[in-house]
Amino acid sequence: QVQLVESGGGLVQPGGSLRLSCAASGFTLDTYAIGWFRQAPGKEREGVSCINSSDGSTYYADSVKGRFTTSRDNAKNTVYLQMNSLKPEDTAVYYCAAHLKRCTIDAGKFGSWGQGTQVTVSS
Repeated sequence: QVQLVESGGGLVQPGGSLRLSCAASGFTLDTYAIGWFRQAPGKEREGVSCINSSDGSTYYADSVKGRFTTSRDNAKNTVYLQMNSLKPEDTAVYYCAAHLKRCTIDAGKFGSWGQGTQVTVSS
């Protein structure tokens, strides 16, 4: 059974940090591009970042560039999203998703999704 499981969300103060994990079971992540998406209440889903499988190249939304970093540990079959300098507007449910080809901004191309993890940035 192909499954992605996110973890690491929680409540953090503005300026704080969190590291989200996306662990795969039933398949190996190293052949997939892994995207991170988020959705805040009343807002559309937004692409946050993506990391390719072949060369590890990464992409970030302008809203998180310089603050978020995505990386992968193929030995642990896990992808991470390190989030620093968090802002209240980063509050959302964060999802990871897998795409067999290279990174794309089209969320519809990602075939496997996790259940999401809540990130709340508030004082």
